[in-house]
Amino acid sequence: MTEPDVAVVVVAAGAGTRLSADVNKVFLPLLGVPVVAWSVRTALGLPDVRRVVVVHRADEREAMAEALAPYLGDREVTLLPGGETRHDSEWQAFRVLAEDVDADAVRVIAVHDAARPLADVDLFEGTFAAAREHGGAIPVVTLDHLVRRDGSPVEAPSLAGVQTPQAFRAAELLAAYGQAERDGFTGTDTASCVERYSGLRIAAVPSTPANLKVTFPEDLDLAAGLVSSAG
Repeated sequence: MTEPDVAVVVVAAGAGTRLSADVNKVFLPLLGVPVVAWSVRTALGLPDVRRVVVVHRADEREAMAEALAPYLGDREVTLLPGGETRHDSEWQAFRVLAEDVDADAVRVIAVHDAARPLADVDLFEGTFAAAREHGGAIPVVTLDHLVRRDGSPVEAPSLAGVQTPQAFRAAELLAAYGQAERDGFTGTDTASCVERYSGLRIAAVPSTPANLKVTFPEDLDLAAGLVSSAG
């Protein structure tokens, strides 16, 4: 069996202002388990995963530690305060992983939104495998039933939505973000920075709408229903 060589960065430092709650949405319960714990627990259970880094809001380290502690078992995660933007938060996490990347202990880095609690084992492993083969990988889902503001349908079967986890060869990912820092570039997501500053091919990994992002209060109910229906 090969040694685990993947690091998963779980980003949980967003503002989440659209979900009207008194606490960060990643701490809200989904079937009794904090939203953030779902993806962390999944990542820790994958045999390829060597390290998990959770990026949190600067003032929520204690809350994050308390939320995750019951679900770690004998594993550990690295807690890291995020930056002003998602890009900054990712770059801080990558720098924490740089020593392992330089030592060839981490060859693939995956970035995942904590607000997508239902990303499953197959999706994570599919992006890892595609990143190893092609250089980068992003989950995509076909966008159906799109309409314009006037209500007319959009005939665009080739449109797809991009999700997370997004995975990339680690050395090239760090090099891309290093060049982005020197240029003052901020990407909209991980793939946008890699695409701009590396020659890596970014493969599309098929996903489904079930890998939803918890944005509005009703999304929690929908996610709970999906889990229940899947058994």
